[in-house]
Amino acid sequence: MVEIRDYEGRFAASFREMNLEWLDKYQLTESHDLQVLQDPKGTILDRGGFIFLAMQGEMPVGSAALMSAGEKQFELAKMSVVPAWRGKGISKLLLDHCIKRAMNSGAERLILYSNHKLTTALALYESFGFNQVPVIDSPFETADVMMELDLGQISAGK
Repeated sequence: MVEIRDYEGRFAASFREMNLEWLDKYQLTESHDLQVLQDPKGTILDRGGFIFLAMQGEMPVGSAALMSAGEKQFELAKMSVVPAWRGKGISKLLLDHCIKRAMNSGAERLILYSNHKLTTALALYESFGFNQVPVIDSPFETADVMMELDLGQISAGK
């Protein structure tokens, strides 16, 4: 059974490899990604964010992060599931966990940056209520999609 746990530094290499797999596959890897993946503690955790790992026993099979993005706002980032574990609902578990943690942290809005090539991910975000908005302030050159979720619109049961 897969469970969602808070990130531990001992899984830094797994976190990096899981995310580089899909970034490289879609030719989306940028310097900003590399900075975050080389120092998740400094770029995410020490700045008020969170990293979550989907774990099968002691093996990380997925990840997601909430990066602080201003007052009462987080950016959903670095969501990944290892190829052998895709299609098993792990992304939904991670996304649900991120939404709940953001709400419990007092956030009012979640944003994310993506690319039109990531159709499965975009459909997942839409199924959770994310809406596309004009791309602004993106740290990524390849981000041609920006989405947001108004957490005030989420029912407690989601």
